[in-house]
Amino acid sequence: MIFIAVKFAIRPEHSADWIERVGEFTSATRAEEGNVFFEWSRSVDDPHQYVLLEAFRDGEAGARHVESEHFKAAMAWMPDSIARTPEIINVEVPGSGWSAMAELSPRG
Repeated sequence: MIFIAVKFAIRPEHSADWIERVGEFTSATRAEEGNVFFEWSRSVDDPHQYVLLEAFRDGEAGARHVESEHFKAAMAWMPDSIARTPEIINVEVPGSGWSAMAELSPRG
């Protein structure tokens, strides 16, 4: 599985509506064959920072993603919305998705 974490610094004038701005891109990516997850989170410390966690079944699925029309369209408009170049972690990991955390479970 390809696991990717991307940290985005968004320009202040676009941070409040960032999730709406990436909505179509997010939906299209989630519909891709081989996409495992594609999830956005907003920082609790910095209102202008978002983190994207994404995973693809394998390298082929990841390659298809960056070749897709919706990816190319997002890369065309995003430079006007970001404050600096995003930071990324991109690794291949064993597994096929989320697993239960062994150290913690609900009481009762």
